[in-house]
Amino acid sequence: MAAVARLILQDFRSYQALDLAIGGQIVALVGENGAGKTNILEALSLFSPGRGLRRADLADMARQDGDGAFAVSIALGEDGARLGVGLGPADMEGKRSRLARIDGAPAGSALAFSEHLRVVWLTPDLDGLFRGAAGDRRRFLDRLVLAVDPVHGTRSNALEKALRSRNRILEESPNQTQWLDAIEREIAELGVAVAAARAETVARLSAIITETRDDASPFPHAGIALSGEIDLLVARHAALDAEDAYRALLRQGRARDRAAGRTLTGSQASDLEVRHGPKGIAAGQGSTGEQKALLIGLVLAHARLVATMSGLSPLVLLDEIAAHLDPRRRAALYEALTALGCQVWMTGADPALFGDLPSGAQRLSVTSGQVAAVD
Repeated sequence: MAAVARLILQDFRSYQALDLAIGGQIVALVGENGAGKTNILEALSLFSPGRGLRRADLADMARQDGDGAFAVSIALGEDGARLGVGLGPADMEGKRSRLARIDGAPAGSALAFSEHLRVVWLTPDLDGLFRGAAGDRRRFLDRLVLAVDPVHGTRSNALEKALRSRNRILEESPNQTQWLDAIEREIAELGVAVAAARAETVARLSAIITETRDDASPFPHAGIALSGEIDLLVARHAALDAEDAYRALLRQGRARDRAAGRTLTGSQASDLEVRHGPKGIAAGQGSTGEQKALLIGLVLAHARLVATMSGLSPLVLLDEIAAHLDPRRRAALYEALTALGCQVWMTGADPALFGDLPSGAQRLSVTSGQVAAVD
């Protein structure tokens, strides 16, 4: 189990300094709203590719009364590695660089952390996922993919950059067909690669959901599938043929895309369809409680997939997870988390929510900038 044994924060969010020893498989952070519980989860989420669970800019994570720099470091238990991330001091031009270190040595980026640690999370922002916009579900899916394929973020970022370039050419120089041909070739290669990575993750996750399905569980199994024009191309054709077909669609859609001001066909227009398995209905048609339970079941299955594919039991971050669960589901959640075999960090405002935690769980009281053990 890849578990955090020590967490150190310096000028991060509401923490001027924090040095926390960790000894539990399940860590419960208890405190009033605004005390800084989620700040700790966000700090841990920085050891995965991307922008962390709040998707915030690094500059916004520095403590308001600090000098603009911050540092987060963790020591892993069985692995023994020391990982560090932060924002460095300003240079002569006032610019700051993101810092990443492994055992004191510079690391190229957060991608390097994936050899030691994988991180998955669930936050209240996702409660409306199934009824929200398709873009929210794409971001959720890409987080699932990143946890098993850390390079996915690099491909996705390159694709976004290429799409912006195409949009700009269509707007400013629509008759430059050579430029458009070149950028569309790049978009086709990247778009198919992104769609293929998503498809593989969805297929593997579907398989593990089927393997671990328990119809008596209060967290129902989900049916998941991708929908979108490029997703059909990837499903029906070999990669090179899919690229050729996508490139033809881009060429045919130039006038339409120029009028729209954006590229309308591609993986940036895909959606993740989720169904409530036992009821056979779209996830968004379920009650609020059913959607929450379905989302929890999906995240638990994803954590199992990450462990299977990476060989690393992921760090699981659950923000305000138990607040809206009835006692039966709450007890089932704690049982499922224990069986998961991962280190789990949870937050909650009400100490009573964590009264049924299994033995060995670590309860920590969080106040403004301070964390203390609960007896």
